[in-house]
Amino acid sequence: MRTTTGWQITGSTTTLQRATIERRDLRDDDLAVRVDYCGVCHSDLHAIHGLIGKATDGLVPGHEFTGTVTAAGPAVNGFAVGDRVAVGTIVDSCGECPMCQVGQENFCYQGATVTYGGTDRVDGTVTKGGYSREYVLREKFAYRLHDGLDPAAAAPLMCAGITMWEPLRAAGIGAGSRVAVAGLGGLGHLGVKLAVALGAEVTVLSRTPDKAADARALGASGLIVTTDDEQLKQAFGRFDLILDTISGPHDVASLLGLLTLDGTLSVLGYPREIPLNIMNLTFGRKSLSSSGTGGTRHTAELLTFCAERGITADIELLPSSRVEEALTRLGKGDVRYRFVLDLSDLG
Repeated sequence: MRTTTGWQITGSTTTLQRATIERRDLRDDDLAVRVDYCGVCHSDLHAIHGLIGKATDGLVPGHEFTGTVTAAGPAVNGFAVGDRVAVGTIVDSCGECPMCQVGQENFCYQGATVTYGGTDRVDGTVTKGGYSREYVLREKFAYRLHDGLDPAAAAPLMCAGITMWEPLRAAGIGAGSRVAVAGLGGLGHLGVKLAVALGAEVTVLSRTPDKAADARALGASGLIVTTDDEQLKQAFGRFDLILDTISGPHDVASLLGLLTLDGTLSVLGYPREIPLNIMNLTFGRKSLSSSGTGGTRHTAELLTFCAERGITADIELLPSSRVEEALTRLGKGDVRYRFVLDLSDLG
């Protein structure tokens, strides 16, 4: 058994304690990765507060990180010690079901093994995440980090980025497409960058005009204030796809009204419930969809796309000892646009 140091939950508060945690000895197809940078996802905050079904006792969050290979099992052939890698929300799957066969392991019929708070398929232990100095995982679920990507700013691509990428690809977004992004946070700002890079005309949807300058700086053509009835009226039927990244309760019906014929609203902020009248879908033959992070096929595709176009997250980098500050500020929405922890202070 290997040991490393990480930030572990005690109770269900954002006060995490530095602790020694165990990692398994390497299996034949395993990599040991020194975690250099780990993004702080809003779902980490939900997990800490016990809102998404993970047991909080001993939880070590973190599921979007970059690092360096420090050891490899004897059957590993795609990586060597010293290689830079990126790891996301999935670290294992059955490998046999139809979803796994097409590279959509995030929808594994037997349930993918998530990076933290999941159950290891071999030994039944609970997975511990990337708020730590070392992680051990199957080679298949590590991705080569291209030289052109800054490792700190690339870490959020592994959750926030892929969460935006899969619905963009599913909708066939490209030149001539019209995309709206509801909410300009950790998810939304990457949604804007990716949609613009695919050639779409992009508009940000926000409750206030405060982020109009930020939206344009990210490449959006403009911002619609969703509390302004006249602006909503003028935008009626405009968009092919809306990436809805809002995590709290909100008016989904008004967003559906902004879609064109056969348009899609992809709900990605995971609000607990959304009130919906089926007639809001019927008029215009609209679709309501969602997505959960990404599988190996689209994640590898995303990293290549971002490397070619120089796309990374806009981040605020903090030493991992300030993890409580990051979580507290995230809960207040006080971040532009993603916190990333530097794990080098763990030794």
